Amino acid sequence: MSETVVQSVLPTQIPVFPLSGVLLLPGGRLPLNIFEPRYLDMVRDAMDSHRIIGMVQPVDPLHNQLAPAIYPVGGAGQISAFEETDDGRFLITLTGVARFRIARELDVTTRYRQVIADWDRYAADRDTEQDETGIDRDRLMAALRAYLQLIELPADWHAIEKAPTGPLVDNLAMICPFGASEKQALLECGDVTERSRIVTALVEMAVLQRAGGHDQDDDDGPTIVH
Repeated sequence: MSETVVQSVLPTQIPVFPLSGVLLLPGGRLPLNIFEPRYLDMVRDAMDSHRIIGMVQPVDPLHNQLAPAIYPVGGAGQISAFEETDDGRFLITLTGVARFRIARELDVTTRYRQVIADWDRYAADRDTEQDETGIDRDRLMAALRAYLQLIELPADWHAIEKAPTGPLVDNLAMICPFGASEKQALLECGDVTERSRIVTALVEMAVLQRAGGHDQDDDDGPTIVH
């Protein structure tokens, strides 16, 4: 089942799903395979109400706790696709709505965690257009080409080159295999221009590290040394 995301008023109380290395930005789409009983409960309850789920990261990516400490900023999404499998799992897609700061975590009887979400700090997330004037797209594209070669990830360059700059930056922030702390820094950026600078720096750093710290000038971007 798929539905268009329509959420004019964001709820004050939302469930949160701690998952390391996962980033959800406004407008982004995050597919999830839900199988743990507590998160099956969470999805059922969300489907019966506002369909909003907050994605947050544990502070310690290697935690083995039932309720680990979590970062105070997360990305909320609305369930826009839902499917139940024969073995009882839920396959859902969250479409990013807005970022939030955790005002406080609630004492609840549910098996999943719930928080009071403060949406005010990221009110601009609800705007339909982003200011992309400060983004150095050429530098980003050169770094990205080298980076995708580095991690041996096939890419449709025709589609990438035609993609609008803001959504391209946000999609890269979500899908590139950065570390948890880097993902959190990208989540908490003030705007897409700041996020583009961090994404560009991260991919350039990855290339330089693989190249032994030596960058070479090239019209097509940094040279990869295997």
